[in-house]
Amino acid sequence: MKALTPTGRPAAAVGFAEVGFAEVDQPRPGPGEALVKVEAFSVNRGETFQLEAPKPGWRPGKDIAGLVVQAAADGSGPAVCRRVVGHPPAGGWAEYVCVPTDSLAELPDSLDSVRAAALPLAGLTALRLLRTAGALAGRRVLLTGASGGVGHYVTELASAAGAEVTAVTASAERGRRLTELGAAAVVHEIGAARGPYDLVLESTGGAGLPVALSRLARRGTLIWFGQASRTPATLDFFDFFKGPESATLRHFHYADSEAGHGAGRGVGYGADLATLVRLVGEGRLTPEIGRIAPWAETAAVLTDLRERRIRGKAVLTVSA
Repeated sequence: MKALTPTGRPAAAVGFAEVGFAEVDQPRPGPGEALVKVEAFSVNRGETFQLEAPKPGWRPGKDIAGLVVQAAADGSGPAVCRRVVGHPPAGGWAEYVCVPTDSLAELPDSLDSVRAAALPLAGLTALRLLRTAGALAGRRVLLTGASGGVGHYVTELASAAGAEVTAVTASAERGRRLTELGAAAVVHEIGAARGPYDLVLESTGGAGLPVALSRLARRGTLIWFGQASRTPATLDFFDFFKGPESATLRHFHYADSEAGHGAGRGVGYGADLATLVRLVGEGRLTPEIGRIAPWAETAAVLTDLRERRIRGKAVLTVSA
């Protein structure tokens, strides 16, 4: 079968390895896995970071949608010919991929594979991030990095839950879309956010994190869920006394089972994927897709994603 693999050659001027087509063996499902024929997959900026130094044998791809062609031998999960969205550990940029059945959710006829493929990583992160944040009604929320895939989902879900969201994005055009999704205010740099905020959802790191922290209310909470700047943050203990005294600073990773549906009952993503599918079907969640392209254009799409030329998600369609 065809799959996209790191070529070992650097992509021009962007600092990560190119990907290209290779012939690889079709995977064989292990216990509790289904074989899915991939119809579409989405790419994530974090995957370009992994491509900077790809591990031997690793093939990228964690967000897929397609058709089950071999059900799990243990009887778990969707049956053959069911359309699904999935979140495999890797290898999804291919014609076929094995996915643990507890990381699959069935799709209704109303949800096409392109929109479904935009859900897994960004949608799971947003859903679990807000679950970690707790009750949102009436809370003032500051969201950095708001114009990416996660940011669009967070803005829409948090606003619908009653939060007053201030979104940070450098682009006025992207800001208008965030306003449409429910943001109460949009600022184009973190320093323009007024505050104080009860909750800060911070994804940029670097110099932006201490500025975001300074906008936090006393005893507020900052949840740190990314470092898009690729730059470490420096914090000063005494700066907390200038406003966010006794604040809570919390690290977040979406794969932590405590953030998932049914905390402590395993790390599968299927139940939360089903929630995302339901929310889309009810018109309460909008997959924000800035680029749709055939998978032959994956290398160019990755470069544009890395250089922030794509708003929201980028989805590639798979053909034989």
